[in-house]
Amino acid sequence: MQLETSYPEIKQLSVNATLQELPLYNFQFEASQPGEEVAQIFQQNPVLPGVILIEQGRFMGILSRRRFLEQMSSPYGLELFLRRPLKSLYRFAQTEVLVLTGDTQIVTAARHCLERPSALLYEPIAVELTTQTYRLLDAYQLLVAQLYIHELATRLLKQLYQELEIANLQLEELAKSDGLTGVANRRRFDDYLQTCWKQHCVGNSWLSLIMCDVDCFKYYNDTYGHQAGDDCLREVASAIQRQVKRPADLVARYGGEEFVVILPLTPLDGATQVAQAIAQAVRTLNIPHATSFVSHCVTLSIGVASTIPNPRRSPTTLTAAADAALYQAKSAGRDRVIVYTR
Repeated sequence: MQLETSYPEIKQLSVNATLQELPLYNFQFEASQPGEEVAQIFQQNPVLPGVILIEQGRFMGILSRRRFLEQMSSPYGLELFLRRPLKSLYRFAQTEVLVLTGDTQIVTAARHCLERPSALLYEPIAVELTTQTYRLLDAYQLLVAQLYIHELATRLLKQLYQELEIANLQLEELAKSDGLTGVANRRRFDDYLQTCWKQHCVGNSWLSLIMCDVDCFKYYNDTYGHQAGDDCLREVASAIQRQVKRPADLVARYGGEEFVVILPLTPLDGATQVAQAIAQAVRTLNIPHATSFVSHCVTLSIGVASTIPNPRRSPTTLTAAADAALYQAKSAGRDRVIVYTR
């Protein structure tokens, strides 16, 4: 007759912990034993919630400390029950017993416990570990464990929500990024250009756009293969990104071998300087291009356009202007920067 201590502490419980993981009491008495033996056990174990009664080797029921003391303190209780078999006391004080299996989850057991009538709320619970193997669980201890699990679940949910928020931000970032080069994608470019256009309409300030195209890129792919072509585009994108210094500026892959740069609050001369720096940065990479009819290495054709947006015009007017300048750069022999002029 002892408290089983082979179970982990409450702070080691998981959200799905079961009753068999809690400390359980194993104080069993034959129904034929006298009541004074139980009285001695309760006196020696002040926190013992009750005892298990066995009759002919089979589970009979539970005699809780509270019920036992109630009967002992009733008129003639000592005389009636101390020397008489526990069976008579149990039948006199018999109450409904909550019996649960050892693999019942603590949160489920706590719900069953709290669903009992208020008079039985803190009666101990019989836990059936295996057939005809019973232990006793203190209802108070069960509710403490359930409270801990609730707090643990709250912390885990908070952590889950935080991780989910981070994952959503990462997915959102991925949705805005070009999978090959890592710069912004076309969708992000379109959204950001629209946003910048609206902001500059209010501020009456310059907005510039640079459009770049890798010269003779089809010949590069045909000569070196698509894997080398992908590597080339990644290097070009990185070179462009290094020349764009401000957080508000945006580099994006426009499609294929074309890249664009949005430069808020930037007049035409400033944008032209950035475009020239980008062209030189790509030349400096010195990526061999044996089949280019422009240079021995990879180069860019670049168009630059600037405007002061107003609500009566669309952002596509700026894109069309930069594209027209890019077309002029290609027509003029490539590997150059052309500024759009009306």
